[in-house]
Amino acid sequence: MSLSETADRRDLGKVSGQDVRRPGAGRYTVALFASELHLVFGRARTWVTLAVLAGVPVLVGVAIKLSGADGGEGFLGQVAGNGFFLVVASLGLSLPFFLPTAVTVVAGESLAGEASLGTLRNMLTAPAGRSRLLAAKLVALVVFCLAATMTIFLSGLIAGVVLFPIGDVVLLSGTTVSLADGLLRAFGIAILVALSLLGLAGVGLFVSSLTSTPLAAMAATFGAFIVFGILGAIPQISEIHPWLLMYGWPSFADLLRDPPYWDAILRNLLLQAAYLFVFYTAAWARLTTRDINS
Repeated sequence: MSLSETADRRDLGKVSGQDVRRPGAGRYTVALFASELHLVFGRARTWVTLAVLAGVPVLVGVAIKLSGADGGEGFLGQVAGNGFFLVVASLGLSLPFFLPTAVTVVAGESLAGEASLGTLRNMLTAPAGRSRLLAAKLVALVVFCLAATMTIFLSGLIAGVVLFPIGDVVLLSGTTVSLADGLLRAFGIAILVALSLLGLAGVGLFVSSLTSTPLAAMAATFGAFIVFGILGAIPQISEIHPWLLMYGWPSFADLLRDPPYWDAILRNLLLQAAYLFVFYTAAWARLTTRDINS
């Protein structure tokens, strides 16, 4: 192809009186981000996962209702007296296992799934570029984390209203606030829980860039999560506990104090940002040097 023909295609070549200018990278980027969201939320597996998460508050609420228990320690002990606490209790119960499992599945499959199907090779040569592809994968993971926690939030709220009385909220500091104030705090807790999962999502994204086998990526990511949990349970190495991925996860409860305790919350968010930055950078380094013929 001559230089003039190349210039014609790249600029304002006319065919039948119509502009055939090649789409810019911005248009490819928007299409890529939309495609990634469709890929994640277009899978039946994703909706089954969200349905399971939605079932957690219902199961907890029904169990408490049938047991007739009233009072007790923690958020679960307050559910029977105020259905509002079913939202917070469900988020707290889902954080140690259900939510991380869901994130490891989606994150582990993000790049490895494409590689196993052979579509990653084509995507790496797309005009949007490898960096934008990885950014689109990350955005899809962030949206999924938010969707997962908001699913529990909404399901817990509906189940709490249906199964239990609901009213003003007594905070952990003993202050009583309105239901609207309590719901706003619970919404903030759902956002904090979603943000707390981003470090694990970064780990999963990096692991997914190393293999073309989705199951191996999921298993390795979940294995890393288990290792963090084991290390956090060993008192002899307590010096490193504040640097472990899940150390600050319980800090979400500090939003239910008056005033909220922001120190632990901010430390957790900074820790998640550090994990995400390190492993996202590692995934970027791997992806941008990957042989597209492999």
